[in-house]
Amino acid sequence: MAADVLRTHVILPKELVEQIDRRVGPRRRSEFLARAAQRELDLEGRLQAFDEFAGSLQDVHVPGWETSESAAEWVRAQRRIGSDGWEEAAGSDLAP
Repeated sequence: MAADVLRTHVILPKELVEQIDRRVGPRRRSEFLARAAQRELDLEGRLQAFDEFAGSLQDVHVPGWETSESAAEWVRAQRRIGSDGWEEAAGSDLAP
């Protein structure tokens, strides 16, 4: 855990605290809750970014992304090509 910490007071359901304590022990409760809160904040950040980005390419033509099916095939092709896919796909219809 970070050296710069702040003591806070939270109210949680008794059963939830008991489950946490059974899983990690009462002495590791704060560490567990900090990790859980960080994961939730990360998820919320990704969901917010997704909401902001959704639809941003609707007016942009991307070869291979005309339909959901063609986009899925494009992704599968990129996975088959591997990490140097951009160079190898340059000659195909699926190149970006």
